[in-house]
Amino acid sequence: MGTLMILFLVIVLPVVGVALAGVAIYNRLVGARNGFRNAFAQIDVQLTRRYDLIPNLVETAKAFMSHERETLEAVIRARNSAMQGLSAAKGNPGDAAAMAQLSNAEGSLGSALGRLFALSEAYPDLKSNANMMQLSEELASTENRVAFARQAYNDAVMGYNNQREMFPGSLVAGVFNFQSASLLEIKADEAHKRDAPKVSFG
Repeated sequence: MGTLMILFLVIVLPVVGVALAGVAIYNRLVGARNGFRNAFAQIDVQLTRRYDLIPNLVETAKAFMSHERETLEAVIRARNSAMQGLSAAKGNPGDAAAMAQLSNAEGSLGSALGRLFALSEAYPDLKSNANMMQLSEELASTENRVAFARQAYNDAVMGYNNQREMFPGSLVAGVFNFQSASLLEIKADEAHKRDAPKVSFG
């Protein structure tokens, strides 16, 4: 066997093999990152739908709950804050600060909506209003979709983080600066959001 062939087998072939393995790992990391970003896009769709329903809900309630102006305004303020949180998160899905901002804003919105629904129990005409019942049903359905989208996002984030933290992916992730992604978590005091919302106006 010639010297060139030995050099090729000993030096060039292993280098090419390592390079190809590095390219494969890099591509898997990119695919996983794109996967969790796409999963966040589904959260965006569902939250936007939710935010679009809320002003109609408030307008309907306003006709019956004129004395509850502070509560109605709190819902709109919380909705606007949540929209800002979503906008920040869309700009950088997976970023820890953006996910925390969105999670906090969603928590405030959930609390404000909870107060609205609790107060509405004292207004029988509002409870039986067809428009209010339809909006409440659509909101509950959207909440379910948000929960499913959040679970898909969190699963995709976990898969991505596993790839970037496990060897040899951690080497490639470090060289190409693949940042850790954050989950969209539910705070312990909002654990009820894990279940389907129970909104009843019947």
